[in-house]
Amino acid sequence: MTAIKHALQRDIFTPNDERLLSIVNVCKAGKKKKNCFLCATVTTERPVQVKVVKVKKSDKGDFYKRQMAWELRDLTEVDAKDANKENPEFDLHFEKVYRWVASSTAEKNSFISCIWKLNQRYLRKKVEFVNVSPQLLEESVPSGESQSVAGGDEDALDDYQELNAREEQDIEGMMEVCEYAISNAEAFAEKLSRELQVLDGANIQSIMASEKQVNTLMQLLDQALAEVDTIEGKLLSYEEMLQSVKEQMDQISQSNRLIQISNTNNGKLLDEIQFLVNYMDLSKGHIKALQEGDLSSPKGIEACINASEALSQCMNVALKPGHDKLMAIKQQQHLFSELRDTFARRLTNHLNNVFVHQGHDQSSTLAQHTAELTLPKHSPLHRDLLRYAKLMEWLKNTQREKYEGLSRTYMDYMTRLYEREIKDFFEVAKIKMAGTSKDGKGKFGLHGSSGKLTGSTSSLNKLAVSSSNSRRSQSSSLLDMGNMSASDLDVADRTRFDKIFEQVLSELEPLCLAEQDFISKFFKLQQIPTLAQGENMDDSDGLMHSRPVSEHRHSISEKDMVRMMMNKIFQSIETELNSLIALGDKIDSFNSLYMLVKMSHHVWTAENVDPASYLSTTLGNVLVTVKRNFDKCISGQIRQMEEVKISKKSKVGILPFVTGFEEFAKLAEAIFRNAERRGDLDKAYIKLMRAVFNNVEKVANESQKTPRDVVMMENFHHIFSTLSSLKISCLEAERKEAKQKYTEHLQSYVINSLGQPLEKLNHFFEGVEARVAQGVREEEVSYQLAFNKQELRKVIKEYPGKEVKKGLDNLYRKVDKHLCEEESLLQVVWHSMQDEFIRQYKHFEGLINRCYPGSGITMEFTIQDMLEYFSSIAQSH
Repeated sequence: MTAIKHALQRDIFTPNDERLLSIVNVCKAGKKKKNCFLCATVTTERPVQVKVVKVKKSDKGDFYKRQMAWELRDLTEVDAKDANKENPEFDLHFEKVYRWVASSTAEKNSFISCIWKLNQRYLRKKVEFVNVSPQLLEESVPSGESQSVAGGDEDALDDYQELNAREEQDIEGMMEVCEYAISNAEAFAEKLSRELQVLDGANIQSIMASEKQVNTLMQLLDQALAEVDTIEGKLLSYEEMLQSVKEQMDQISQSNRLIQISNTNNGKLLDEIQFLVNYMDLSKGHIKALQEGDLSSPKGIEACINASEALSQCMNVALKPGHDKLMAIKQQQHLFSELRDTFARRLTNHLNNVFVHQGHDQSSTLAQHTAELTLPKHSPLHRDLLRYAKLMEWLKNTQREKYEGLSRTYMDYMTRLYEREIKDFFEVAKIKMAGTSKDGKGKFGLHGSSGKLTGSTSSLNKLAVSSSNSRRSQSSSLLDMGNMSASDLDVADRTRFDKIFEQVLSELEPLCLAEQDFISKFFKLQQIPTLAQGENMDDSDGLMHSRPVSEHRHSISEKDMVRMMMNKIFQSIETELNSLIALGDKIDSFNSLYMLVKMSHHVWTAENVDPASYLSTTLGNVLVTVKRNFDKCISGQIRQMEEVKISKKSKVGILPFVTGFEEFAKLAEAIFRNAERRGDLDKAYIKLMRAVFNNVEKVANESQKTPRDVVMMENFHHIFSTLSSLKISCLEAERKEAKQKYTEHLQSYVINSLGQPLEKLNHFFEGVEARVAQGVREEEVSYQLAFNKQELRKVIKEYPGKEVKKGLDNLYRKVDKHLCEEESLLQVVWHSMQDEFIRQYKHFEGLINRCYPGSGITMEFTIQDMLEYFSSIAQSH
């Protein structure tokens, strides 16, 4: 500890003209053990300042640094915790309580004792020493003398004096004379002692010799003492005077401190007043605008917007604690509340009137749009109302109930307006689809006098059914499409329907997008904070019914709010679209193809603009209905295929649903070119093609007039040709399967037919092959009784060239009766029979050469003869 004490004195306190009197090694109580030193120090200059300094070892090295210091005069209490037991804990009460734990009780007691002595000597301030042993406080300071209170450390520091330069030179000279001073210290000390005694004797003799001078010196000393007493008296009087001056200076200092505090408080008060005046004051112009501003002129609206924003800033000022208790603040807040309520009431009434007038004005323009398939544009209304958008945002943030009331009012008026417009618009579309007369007066009570459409939905449906019945008689299914090609009337009707349906969607799309954009901007619903929790949805009308503001908390997002308003305003769109789709489906079931393509395109466009928009959601719902109708159409075609019946008296030929699929595929490919929903058509293709395959096989099995192989061969050849020409990628597997089935049944039909002209020869060689299969060697077959050379010659003689040609001619006539003319497969089948006949001929020749070698037996006709037979028969027919 002594080494640390000297190191601290040298490194920290000596550079600051301070003396270290006591030290204790401590750490903070209750925390992580980080040791430090508390040091009691005094300054070497007058006036003396006594401090308690906290010293800590640096984290970056082995040196110590000064961390914190307290003036001893700020110490109010020293608590040693326990006066009777050894306890290293103690507390020092400065501006706050510092709790310490000493490394030992002895160090703690020594430090507390030093603090007590310093307080007694320099401060004489009443510091409370609690739980301190009286023994530590018994050592008192002797009166009348300025004796050190810090123990031997300070006495030693007071007595110690450094050598000056002359004394150092004398000692060095003396040590040089006595060379043995360093090697023999005792001899050097004895020599110095003898020389000192000699000098003391000489001094005494000199004093004794100068007694007179001593007396004179004593007199001078007496005079000096008298002067000292006089000076001390004057110093005491000066000290008393300075004491009074000190007290006066202390009073002046205290007064200056109070004045400074007062100035600081006055400055803070001025800042508060300026803050309140700057942020809680509303100009007269703004007040007038809020109370009397013109809400119909652009300048008046701009003035009201600026005034409302200024009012919001004043009402939203963050007041400090206590401001709300000031009477002026209460009065100002009351004024702001009245202005807010007054302006909100004026704004609500004005906008309600605007909604009502604009709704009536718009309804008066409906007549000019009824004759045309167009919807009225509401951009002028939106443009006029958007001037109030900022005021609506202010109303939304300040008067939620009035904002919601305006929302409901707008929805009510616009719902009625759009319902009339949309209903009339769809009535016109239905009339155009049903094909009424051009003069506006049609069947079933539909007339256009005074711009009104009074036709009911039921009458339109009747008209649609009557018009569709005639069309369905021409082309309502794959069967009908197979019986005749689509007439010009069918193409014109479907093209007209496609244009009308596209026009309907093209008119609805900008209308919905414009209205949704207006609602978002006017009612400030772009962001996604949440609305009030107290808002409920009425199932009957979809309106909001607000509860008290205290219950308003998070409920639905503002996107949901936009969607809810759009659903309310355009609640009739989905119903009318479904009705129009049902009408189109009644007119012609294949209209579902057009509707699926158009609706898919518009849904895709709407989703690219805003996937969560009302238009995207509504069209998506309607698209489900269209897709359902499309699936129903495909299922209906499949059901009609399964119900097809063939005549038992006539040959089958190409089935009607096979040619019908070809016409359907051509129509569908033209409609679905570059369509987004190509996958739905591909799935329908696969379903239809599987149904075609299954029903072709079913009809072939049931056919009595035409062989099964012929029905399968002709129809699958037609299917293969159709798929090859259309090049539908999803039906590539079906195309290959159709080709395989066509080839298989062609081969089967050829083989079964060719067995008849050479029947006995076929049976003979089948027996030969059976003997070979049983193990008889080929060259030994001629030795078999039933298959000897004579039997072979007998069978061959039964089939001369004329008989073969006659049999082939009969075969050609039979094949001609089986095959239909539409597919033109007669020559293909005849050529295949020729190839098969030649193959059998070569097979018979091979068996004769192997089983009857050297016999010279040959057929009655050659391959060349056969080729001439086949050619002449084909040419003759």
